[in-house]
Amino acid sequence: MAGNRRANRSGGGDPSPLRLIGVAVVLIGLVLVALRLLPGSPFESDVAARWGASSDPAARVADGATDRSTRSTPTPTPSPEPPPLPLRATEVTLDAEGWWSWSLLDTRTGEIAGSANMSETNTTASLIKAWIVADYLRRADEADRTVSEAKLADATKIIRDSDNTRTQQFYNTLGGESSIKRLIATCKLTDSSPAADGGWSRTNLSARDTARMGACIADGRAAGPEWTDWLLKEMKLVRGAGDFGIRKAFPTAEQKQIAIKNGWVDRTREQEIHVNCLAIGDGWTMGVMVRYPIGLGYEYGMDNCEKVAEQLRTAAT
Repeated sequence: MAGNRRANRSGGGDPSPLRLIGVAVVLIGLVLVALRLLPGSPFESDVAARWGASSDPAARVADGATDRSTRSTPTPTPSPEPPPLPLRATEVTLDAEGWWSWSLLDTRTGEIAGSANMSETNTTASLIKAWIVADYLRRADEADRTVSEAKLADATKIIRDSDNTRTQQFYNTLGGESSIKRLIATCKLTDSSPAADGGWSRTNLSARDTARMGACIADGRAAGPEWTDWLLKEMKLVRGAGDFGIRKAFPTAEQKQIAIKNGWVDRTREQEIHVNCLAIGDGWTMGVMVRYPIGLGYEYGMDNCEKVAEQLRTAAT
């Protein structure tokens, strides 16, 4: 009986301390596990899967979340096309005697077009005066030399009225042929050369290089930043016998916005007349050159310069 009572006390009485400790450890473990699985808990597992996200790193790369190489590149917005020019290259036909050539340059893009013989040369006559004045003014500015009012008046006479005596004075001051060599280098001409006799009137220029020289004047390389606007203004004011050719193909209201310099001369040695036209417009330059039997007179060549421009204007409209 005594033995049975001891067994009953040990089996049905108060739990032993070791058992209580074991129960406590189990409960604490369950609490910690619960806390690690609870979102936002400080004990939350770093490797626990998040809601709506894959726990597989490869899957995260596959959906493009972290792989920059898989992202699409935005398509760049194309630059707007420049507005059309008032002239457009086309097949030009002339019922004319002798030789003729033309070239049109888009100064916005650098594109140049023209007749098949646009690289052939003609003697410039007075057309080269635009360069001679530009060269004089640019060199004065480069030397920090003030251009006197008297010299500016001379330059005006050369451009507006094609004064030969003043042109020769400027040409001599510039070193003669050296000025034409500077033209070729400065304006990056490829077809042209100084005259064999050294004279400015017999400078050899192609229609293509005439358009290039016009672009060189327009962008400031020829006369320099100080004098470019002045020179272009003077070329828009060409008057009298020198006002013919390309810009005459435009409406009267537009003509005075086009800068020009023309040349015309009878070559008795060759029994030819040489007529040349340079025009500088907004976004374009153009050169036309003609030569033909001397008996046909100046107006024959002047009209043919205009006829070439008329056909290019018609093609643009």
